Amino acid sequence: MKKLQFKVSINASATKIYDIMLGINNKSTYEQWTFLFNPTSTYEGSWDKGSKILFVGVDEKGEKGGMVSKIVENIPNQFVSIQHYGLFKADEEVTEGPEVEKWANGFENYSFEENNGSTTVTVDLDTTEDFLDYMNQTYPKALDKLKELCEE
Repeated sequence: MKKLQFKVSINASATKIYDIMLGINNKSTYEQWTFLFNPTSTYEGSWDKGSKILFVGVDEKGEKGGMVSKIVENIPNQFVSIQHYGLFKADEEVTEGPEVEKWANGFENYSFEENNGSTTVTVDLDTTEDFLDYMNQTYPKALDKLKELCEE
């Protein structure tokens, strides 16, 4: 696993960014910034600590797929830790096997640090070699979209 870190400074409160980033009050705000990863990107489940959550989208063949994950920590407006432990393929959760082992126990953490009305969002991410270039290209664009949504 490779560790990546992305940061963006947003002129908005941590409370507002947390709400928009996770789609707490309106799931469509989550879908708007994650659109850059997959135009059909969404989640199923809850952001509550200990909850299972599926990050899913539809691929070019029309099949729903994505990640099976768990919310390890959720301190509202401060920190969210997501542990990816499986894949979602063809309406099934796959939590073991060679494909999953590459990703098993990968984390995606969001930190929110507010200072004088501006908030720095830091994303710490574990990824596989295969997805390194994709994440390095896509994540900054997605965070720019998040910034745009939060500053509207």
